[in-house]
Amino acid sequence: MDIRQATENFEREHLAPAAACSSLSRGREGDEVPCQVRTAYQVDRDRILHCKTFRRLKYKTQVFLSPEGDHYRTRLTHTLEVSQIARTLARALRLNEDLTEAIALGHDLGHTPFGHAGERVLNDLLPAGFHHVRQSLRVVEHLEKDGQGLNLTWEVRDGISRHSKGLGTLLGVAADCLPATLEGRVVRLADVIAYVNHDLDDAIRAGLVAATDLPLTLRSLLGETHAQRINTMVCDLIEHSRVVEAPLITLSADIAGGIEELRGWLYEHVYRAAPVDDEFCKASRILRELFDYFMNAPESLGKFGFRPQSTDDVSTLVADFLAGMTDRYALNLYQRLFLPQRWKAI
Repeated sequence: MDIRQATENFEREHLAPAAACSSLSRGREGDEVPCQVRTAYQVDRDRILHCKTFRRLKYKTQVFLSPEGDHYRTRLTHTLEVSQIARTLARALRLNEDLTEAIALGHDLGHTPFGHAGERVLNDLLPAGFHHVRQSLRVVEHLEKDGQGLNLTWEVRDGISRHSKGLGTLLGVAADCLPATLEGRVVRLADVIAYVNHDLDDAIRAGLVAATDLPLTLRSLLGETHAQRINTMVCDLIEHSRVVEAPLITLSADIAGGIEELRGWLYEHVYRAAPVDDEFCKASRILRELFDYFMNAPESLGKFGFRPQSTDDVSTLVADFLAGMTDRYALNLYQRLFLPQRWKAI
């Protein structure tokens, strides 16, 4: 027996009845020889962790555009915090930690530069619209590895494709809109637990709001500190979820309502605050002008290192290029294309 088979046996014997065992995966779109050491979900986690798109998350906006301070979150640190919270939940509920981590690490690969402002621009410009969830799936299925994709398992791709909540309710969502696995459903809620807490923490660090600005009712319900609030949400989810009979990943109505209220408060006082929104308006114009430039000169894509690997229409290829950019690459490219450069003697 190889190491992978021993791990698969351990999963079947020790995980909760409703957990996703790697040996029972629906498999990959392309057949391949299984690894002797790692399970299918461990392989997926490693492929995501080592791909170029994952590394670029380091320089993509979470809340503040290209922050100068070293301690503000980026899309990468957000992803790591989601992964940590999700793994804690999965371990407590005896779910598959490797599947949970793979989904968490891959859930935001399709995010544009400049955060949701960039996403809104591409959604306005593309005939079929744009959403980072669809783009995340496109990254792992088609764009990574020079068009080969990562050939991930069905369960990881399903978790990535159904993690988003937008401004919708956290509870009472139709089952066919949720990830098929409990692990995917854990990541869906770990995502919001992570961002409402770390975005608030960053806003306080930036002096945009004070901890005492948060309504007293929310502070009483969720906690006064960053650590207390995360602990409240994580413990509540563990307490109210079921992984044996009628499996369910959920929160109490009070805590779910508190998270939704905190999310709404952040939209009003942080995400749409003038000092933040003004910079994103500028960034939106940059992305629009870059889109127009490459739509009018698609042959220039190759000049800047983008090698289209499909026969998709030009607008989709341009969107692939723009969505893959980091904030700093987009800013530097805009300066190179549209702003005069100082003359350098030949």
